[in-house]
Amino acid sequence: MAYLDQNPGLGYPLVAGLGLLVGSFLNVVILRLPRRMEWEWNRDAREVLGEPELYDPPPPGIVVERSHCPHCGHQLSWYENIPVFSWLALRGKCRNCKAPISIQYPLVELLTAMLCVLCVWRFGFGWQGFGACLLTCVLVALSGIDLRTQLLPDSLTLPLMWLGLIAALDNLYMPAKPALLGAIAGYVSLWSVWWVFKQVTGKEGMGHGDFKLLAALGAWVGLAGVLPIILLSSVVGALIGSIWLAVKGRDRATPIPFGPYLAIAGWIVFMWGDQLIGMYRGYAGI
Repeated sequence: MAYLDQNPGLGYPLVAGLGLLVGSFLNVVILRLPRRMEWEWNRDAREVLGEPELYDPPPPGIVVERSHCPHCGHQLSWYENIPVFSWLALRGKCRNCKAPISIQYPLVELLTAMLCVLCVWRFGFGWQGFGACLLTCVLVALSGIDLRTQLLPDSLTLPLMWLGLIAALDNLYMPAKPALLGAIAGYVSLWSVWWVFKQVTGKEGMGHGDFKLLAALGAWVGLAGVLPIILLSSVVGALIGSIWLAVKGRDRATPIPFGPYLAIAGWIVFMWGDQLIGMYRGYAGI
């Protein structure tokens, strides 16, 4: 790690390449994890209700099964599965059936690579940089899943929270007490908004996954970072959400996933929270 810190000309391209590979895997997680969850829910529901067993083979796993075209089932060769470059070489179409390949694939790969490079630029090539990259990759996966399905899986949010708390035991980003208080405040703050909104309107204004995601982010940024995340995510969500509704011609009653906005705000506060808080205090004269 010290060698990479001393030779960033080698380190940054290496991290970018690994980021592309991880981004390719995140695409698999984004697409397959919700399908696996739905299959498990249906299986468990049939068991609880005492319904007869059905022939319902599980969808492809996340790690073992090879990537394939969702239209014709064509299994991708290694040279068709190179991040970004294969999509460009194939001109965004399946080699077998010529069906279009979603632009999501190269975008997620490029985004992951770019954000991971920013992480090691900010924290170096040691454990801090590795932890920042890990947080970033999970946030990318959660954002992609929430945008597609309006789900934030516990299998990602809860381990992310525990990893933040474990990192705090070694004071990797902050002491343990602010991390624990941040996790508590993150969960309770959004839960309180959800509870009050439900009592007043009889409707649920957000999903429980949002509470858990903010709790996870609170474990990484500490108590002082929770309020900036809430404020920043609200502003970003209002701006982007309004534009999206206008472009799609939807009304304001249309549900909008809040997880990506929490992820964006949480990542910004994690990376530059001290500077943002310092700028605010200087502007406010505090």
